[in-house]
Amino acid sequence: MSRRQYLAIALGTFAGLVVVWAAATGAGLIPKLFLPSPGAVVAALTDKAANGELGDDIGLSCYRITMGYLLATAMALVLGPLMGASARVEAALEPLFDFIRYMPVVAFVPLTILWVGTGDSQKFLIIWLGTFFQQVLMVADAVRQVPQPLVHLGETLGMGRAAILTRIVFPAAWPRVFDTLRITLGWAWTWLVVAELVAAAGGMGYRITVAQRYFATDTIIGYVIVLGLLGLCLDQAMRALGRVLFRYQRAA
Repeated sequence: MSRRQYLAIALGTFAGLVVVWAAATGAGLIPKLFLPSPGAVVAALTDKAANGELGDDIGLSCYRITMGYLLATAMALVLGPLMGASARVEAALEPLFDFIRYMPVVAFVPLTILWVGTGDSQKFLIIWLGTFFQQVLMVADAVRQVPQPLVHLGETLGMGRAAILTRIVFPAAWPRVFDTLRITLGWAWTWLVVAELVAAAGGMGYRITVAQRYFATDTIIGYVIVLGLLGLCLDQAMRALGRVLFRYQRAA
């Protein structure tokens, strides 16, 4: 399938959903309070964009997601490879991280407010809690999946352990690590909205909460769609970057 055919099918799917949505609301099958029409959603977003709220909310949310996600990623890219390459580090950290990652992040929201207040630091912390522990374990697993013959080849060539890790294991694991970063970015967006739903003074999650109080479902759905579009654009950007960085994989 060519790239153009793939894009046409993908756009057709989205267009079909919008047509079904418009038909259902236009025929009165679903009350407008529960599902407003596409035109009402577009009008609500246009109004928010005109008064500057939409742009401000997107900018604030993007700032928070960037800081929290980069913090989690920087730590995961240090600890993950160490856990994947060293049995001692794995034994010391992986059971603990497995234990923590099953704790519901939502339950930490009131605790983070007590610990760091209601400012942006609390939003960073929620994103970090929801992303880091999953991320570091997936990075470690990517390192473990490096084919052993590559490692044995390095040993045969007389390379030391540090050289094998830096010149063979880490480069071989990087494509899977990059996929991990792309997948966990979606999780970070989810936790950002959770953080902004409570004790926030701005951002997309905050605006959804305010709209809920006034039963403004057109605004809620509009912001959810914007969140989805932002996530889709970031995901496709990372896919494109991956195709550039790892062209040797396609050649192989």
